[in-house]
Amino acid sequence: MGADNVYKSQRMAAGYAFSRPPVHPHIIRRICEDLRLGAPVGRALDVGCGAGLSTAVLEPVARVVVGLESVPGMLTHRRAIAPQASFVAAVAERLPFAAGSFDIVTAAGSLNYVDLALFLPDLARVLTPRGVMVIYDFSAGRRLRGDSRLDEWYGVFECRYPPKPGYDMDVTALDYASHGLKLNAFEAFEIAVPMTFDSYVLYAMSESGVELAVAGGVPEAEIRAWCESTLAGILDDIPRDVLFGAYVAYVSPAASC
Repeated sequence: MGADNVYKSQRMAAGYAFSRPPVHPHIIRRICEDLRLGAPVGRALDVGCGAGLSTAVLEPVARVVVGLESVPGMLTHRRAIAPQASFVAAVAERLPFAAGSFDIVTAAGSLNYVDLALFLPDLARVLTPRGVMVIYDFSAGRRLRGDSRLDEWYGVFECRYPPKPGYDMDVTALDYASHGLKLNAFEAFEIAVPMTFDSYVLYAMSESGVELAVAGGVPEAEIRAWCESTLAGILDDIPRDVLFGAYVAYVSPAASC
């Protein structure tokens, strides 16, 4: 399996639906505070929604929530994850919606694989005049407070099972102005998510590097056994705060600024 096909795996669809740590709720609470959302807006779109975790957190934010995903198989568990949302299998570069359809558009770590020269003008088209695009992402959870062992472990893990390449993107450097958009704010922060040994192993097994290794012939049980044996003593049944670096960027139509 090539890196571009890693998300076509049903194993990844299940992992992203049920094994990822609950980082999205922390970020959406911050977004609601930043945007001063005291009541639900009309319509929200989640671009590149994956299994639907980033869509589910929008359900209290908007009266109508739509998730858009280019890999249909990733939507297998959508009803279990975001039962109130609607979902569309389509690419971000050709949004199948009318002009001015959405008050909020979110993209959680999904624009890294999008042709931005095609997506940004279409984003400007589907936003309402006072709408906002919220771009956010978070790093791998590899740090504990005052304890370097998990960070060291993750470094070895990443060397053994290299992640899907080509992910880095600086959202502050994108050419918004050419497409009638403006970057209004960018903020970086840290999120602490309590995790146990078992929940962290599940999380590690859902990483793209593991999927690539499994697709390349490495037995999944072998990878899990290595994770469990090497994580023993670092995490246990008592939850510890795993730290995730995160950012949020707010983009709006230039005419509304």
